[in-house]
Amino acid sequence: MIDERSPMKLLPAIFKSSIGKKFVMAASGLALFVFVVAHMLGNLQIFLGPEPLNAYGEFLKSKPAVLWTARLGLLLMVVLHIVTSVQLTLENRAARPVGYATAKPPAASFASRTLFISGLIIFAFIIYHLMQFTLGITNPEFMLLEDAKGRHDVYRMSVAGFSQPLVSIFYILAMGLLCLHLSHGVSSWAQSLGWRSKNCAALDRFAKGAALVIFLGNCSIPLAVLTKIVR
Repeated sequence: MIDERSPMKLLPAIFKSSIGKKFVMAASGLALFVFVVAHMLGNLQIFLGPEPLNAYGEFLKSKPAVLWTARLGLLLMVVLHIVTSVQLTLENRAARPVGYATAKPPAASFASRTLFISGLIIFAFIIYHLMQFTLGITNPEFMLLEDAKGRHDVYRMSVAGFSQPLVSIFYILAMGLLCLHLSHGVSSWAQSLGWRSKNCAALDRFAKGAALVIFLGNCSIPLAVLTKIVR
């Protein structure tokens, strides 16, 4: 017998209300934000040279259960974030069938108005990024690279990938959209989780500052490869 308050009963109820959907979108957004920061810190090891980056890659591969649990968990977070975002967007449009008299709502920032479309472009980038560096679909030769110790040569793979100008440009564009998304999204999910009411200004500054740091950190990698600082 299932208790009325059990998770199996509560989960469908969450998706039936706008508040529940906003909570799911906020919680999944928070999880993805933490991943973006951790992923950036791991990738920045490219500036330390091949040894640290390849050792980092080998460490991750040596924990397949943890790695695949994290990947599947992140995939679930991405799906939940996109599904609830689409649902809330459709609900908002249905509640306001007549558009604003002016093209730009007075209280809305550019970042907040483009959250939906930027999110879809970022999702397309994630798919390509995984196909290139994780699954080896677009560049299967990357999966065969090994260093002197027989480890997957993540360093050479990264340099080879970002040596292609179009790939680097797409990456930088995606990072720009991601950080535009984060500059509003971090503050937005904080509000949905009930953290924003007393610290609005501080959270807004944190959101913009975090987005800028992530943009500069991630974009420094393809730029360093293209300018031969990293080779």
